[in-house]
Amino acid sequence: MTAAVHPAEATASDRVLRMRWLGRVGYRDAWALQRALFRESTDDHLLLLEHDPVYTLGLSADPSNVLDEARSSGAEILRVNRGGDVTFHGPGQLVGYPILTIPGKRGGGMADTAAYVGGVEQLVIDTLAELGLVGAGRLPGHAGVWIDADGEEPRKIAAIGVRLSRGRSMHGFALNVSTDLGWFAKIVPCGIDDKGVTSLAAEGVDVEMRTVVDTLCALAATRWGAGSVERSDVVWRHRPADLSAFSRGQGPGRVGPQLAAPESESAERPAQTQGTSVRLLGRLAEAGVAAGMALTTRKPEYLRVKAEMGPDYRRLKRVVRDLDLVTVCEEAGCPNIFECWSDGTATFMILGERCTRACGFCLVDTRKPMPPDPDEPRRVADAVTRMGLEHAVITMVARDDLPDGGASAVAATVGAIRMSCPGVRTEVLISDCQGDDRALATIFDGKPDVLNHNIETVARLQRAVRPSAGYARSLAVLARAKEYGLTTKSSIMVGLGESRDEVVSTLADLAAIGVDIVTIGQYLRPTSNHLPVARWWEPREFDHLKAAGQALGISHVEASPLTRSSYHAKAAANAADARVALAQRPSQSPKTSVSPDLP
Repeated sequence: MTAAVHPAEATASDRVLRMRWLGRVGYRDAWALQRALFRESTDDHLLLLEHDPVYTLGLSADPSNVLDEARSSGAEILRVNRGGDVTFHGPGQLVGYPILTIPGKRGGGMADTAAYVGGVEQLVIDTLAELGLVGAGRLPGHAGVWIDADGEEPRKIAAIGVRLSRGRSMHGFALNVSTDLGWFAKIVPCGIDDKGVTSLAAEGVDVEMRTVVDTLCALAATRWGAGSVERSDVVWRHRPADLSAFSRGQGPGRVGPQLAAPESESAERPAQTQGTSVRLLGRLAEAGVAAGMALTTRKPEYLRVKAEMGPDYRRLKRVVRDLDLVTVCEEAGCPNIFECWSDGTATFMILGERCTRACGFCLVDTRKPMPPDPDEPRRVADAVTRMGLEHAVITMVARDDLPDGGASAVAATVGAIRMSCPGVRTEVLISDCQGDDRALATIFDGKPDVLNHNIETVARLQRAVRPSAGYARSLAVLARAKEYGLTTKSSIMVGLGESRDEVVSTLADLAAIGVDIVTIGQYLRPTSNHLPVARWWEPREFDHLKAAGQALGISHVEASPLTRSSYHAKAAANAADARVALAQRPSQSPKTSVSPDLP
C-alpha cells in the first residue's frame, strides 16, 4: 500500500522525480521493477542502467528480424509490451526507463504518446549536444535519435520504445555509448534494414558512462522534475572480482576486546581496519566510506542486552537441539534471542548452516555447504507444533549451488507447517534465488503469509555490504512477490556509512513497489573480519526513520537500535494486515494492472 489515489490523480507538484543509477541489471529484474513502479507508485521515476546482452521485441515486432546469429549468440530473446520492433540492450549502452505521469487529455492516446516520444527524443538530443556530439536529430517516420539524419548515411544512436496507459509511461530509450555494435548485426534493428547503428564511441566521442548519466540526469530534472528531485546511485566502480566472497579462508575473526592484526598484516594498520580484508576496505572506500569504529569501541547502553536465560528460553533451546535444527537467532548472533525465545518465538534457518555467499556483515558460516536434508521440513513443522507457535518464521541460507537456489525446500517447509498446524501463520525470509523466475514462483506458489527479502542497505553501499547481490534485483524480488499478491517485507541496517537521506530514499523505493512491512536496526559488527561500524544511530533517529517510512505509505515500520528482520514479526504482520485491509475498502481507486512479460 503506497497511496489511495491513482498516480495520474496526483498533481505534478506532489510528485517526486526519483532518479536511480542501478548499474548492470538483468532485463527481467528491470521489467519486474518497472511493472511495480507503474502499478504502485504515485511518484515519477527514472531508472538508468546497463543490461546483460538481450534482444527485445515489441508487441508488433516481426520475429524474422531476429536472425539466426542472434538466436545462437547466448543473449536472451524476449517479447515485451512496448511499441517498436526488435532492438538490442547490453553493456556500454545507457538504458533509461522513465515511469512518469504524462499530462494530456487522452490518458495515453496517440497524440499523448507522440508528444511524449518527442520529449524523450529531445532529452537524448540535448544530452548528446552537451557531450559534444552535434548534429543529432530525428528521421521522419522513424522513432529514435539519429546522426546525419538529413545526409547520405543516417545511423541510429538511440532507440525509443514506450508504452502509455492511463497516463503513465513504461519502457523508454537505449543510448549507445560504447556498445559493441556487432550485436546489432545479428538482427534487423527496429525492423530497418537499410540504415546503420552507431554509438558515441564510434562517432569519436570518448566519454565515461558516469558523465553521460550525470548529464542526462541534469536535463531530465529540468524536463520532468516539476516537484522535488532526488537521485541515488549504486557504486560506480566495480569489477568482476567484486562478486566474489570476501572472507572465505580468513577464518572466523576475533570477537573479544583484543584486536591484534594477523601476522601477515602491518602492525601499523589502524585498529578500526585490523582483520578486515583489503578487498572489503577497497569497496568501502570506493563507496565513500573511509573508516569506522574499532571493534573495541564500547557500545551505548541502549545496545547492551542482558542475558535472560529463563525456563522458556531453555525449553526452546532443548526443542531445537532435540530436532537437530538451526536457528538464525544463534547463527547470526541476534541480540534479541533471549527476549524472543523467552516469549516462545524463534526463527528457523533451513538448508543447513553454511551459506554460498559471504556478505560483509553476516556471521553465518561460508564453508562449502552440505546437501539439503529432505527430512528438514518435517522436523521444522514438528518444532513449530512443540513450541506452540502462532507465527513461524523460516529463513534460509543462500544456496547458489542448487539448481533452484533452495526454493523447493522453502516451499516444502511452508507446506509441512500448514499440514502439521493449519492455524499457524508462516513468514519466509528468502535469498534472491539469483532472480530466477521459476525458483521464485516455486516459493510464491506456496503462499507464505509474509514474503520477506532484505534490501539490507542503501544503494551506494550494496557492493561493499553484499557483493553477490544487487539493489535492483532485491527490489525486483519484492516487486514480483507483491504482484503475486503476497504481503511483502524487507529490512535495512544502519551504521555502515549511509546518510539519513539515503535511508529515506531506500524507504521510498520500498514504498514505491508496495512493500508492506520494513524493519530498521543498528548494524553490529560480529567479528574483526567483518565490516566496521561507521557510527551508532541514536533511538530518536530510528523514530524519525519510522515516521518517514509511514509517511511514504509503508503499512508498518519497526525501527529501533536492536530491531532485526524477524523482531516482533507476528505483531508487524498483524498491523500490516489491518492497514492493508483498511486501505483496500471499496472506495479506493483501482490499481492499474500490466500484462506480464512474454517468453
